[in-house]
Amino acid sequence: MSPQRIQRQRRKGWTRPDNAVIVDRTSRWGNPFTIGRVGDMRSWTGWFVGNHHDNTANYGQFDTEADARAHAVKLHREWLDGEPQWAHVQPQRRAWILANLHTLAGKTLVCACAPDSLCHADTYAARIPAAAR
Repeated sequence: MSPQRIQRQRRKGWTRPDNAVIVDRTSRWGNPFTIGRVGDMRSWTGWFVGNHHDNTANYGQFDTEADARAHAVKLHREWLDGEPQWAHVQPQRRAWILANLHTLAGKTLVCACAPDSLCHADTYAARIPAAAR
């Protein structure tokens, strides 16, 4: 059974459920590939995928947030798989994630992403059963 994913709430009174792990960018589990808006606040022209730790990185521009999010999740999956083009992106953190993925077994994954949108936590959820063996 895959772990459940819930959306992290930033409102008064919300607390992380018992047996839940925050996997958003405030933790080591966060996706290093981010999405953002292209343009200025008065004239957004689309979405881009970048790198959380390299403000100059641009891994594609997209018309919709959903397309940008799907690409960021794809890059996260490739990064975890050890694709050579992502070897420079936080290699120590990637190693830590792979070594500790089994600890997420049986946990609820908490991320800022909406429950009905693609999320890097879904990549973790798909890999946890094999990592926990």
